[in-house]
Amino acid sequence: QLQASGGGLVQPEESLRLSCSASGSISSFFMGWYRQAPGKERELVARITPGGGTDYVDSVKGRFSISRDNRKNTVYLQMNGLKPEDTAVYYCNAARGFRDIWDQGTLVTVSS
Repeated sequence: QLQASGGGLVQPEESLRLSCSASGSISSFFMGWYRQAPGKERELVARITPGGGTDYVDSVKGRFSISRDNRKNTVYLQMNGLKPEDTAVYYCNAARGFRDIWDQGTLVTVSS
């Protein structure tokens, strides 16, 4: 089970950090953050491998950073320089083999 937190309303250029806590060990899981904006399909924002390798969608490169703390069973998404187009429901995902686990989503709204 995954529980995300940290969403909210911020102004453009501000920062937020999302956290996703797991009820069990995440050390062997690929962890990812996805988002879905109104009227759009869900997209992968950032992913981190069990070994710590990261990947980002082009639109957030240089602004967002994903990290994991396996001791705390938690993955983070640091979001800097937020833009109105980053407004979406953000979902945490844990994937390993046939296992694909999602949280309920947390809303991020960027607006002046």
